[in-house]
Amino acid sequence: MESRLEKIESKLSLAEDMLEELNKTVYRQQRRIDRLEQAMDALRHQVQTAMPAETRTPGEEVPPHY
Repeated sequence: MESRLEKIESKLSLAEDMLEELNKTVYRQQRRIDRLEQAMDALRHQVQTAMPAETRTPGEEVPPHY
């Protein structure tokens, strides 16, 4: 009976350690995702401010062969 209880306690301890590591990994990944989203938003803003506003409509464009 003692042996079975020790095995169960050992497995529980291992499962708790694995869960803690998994939580840390998920937390680090979420922080990285947040930073990447912020960087992407900043790049999107830079591109939008760098590009001139389109004043002509596609129907007004002259084909390249003219």
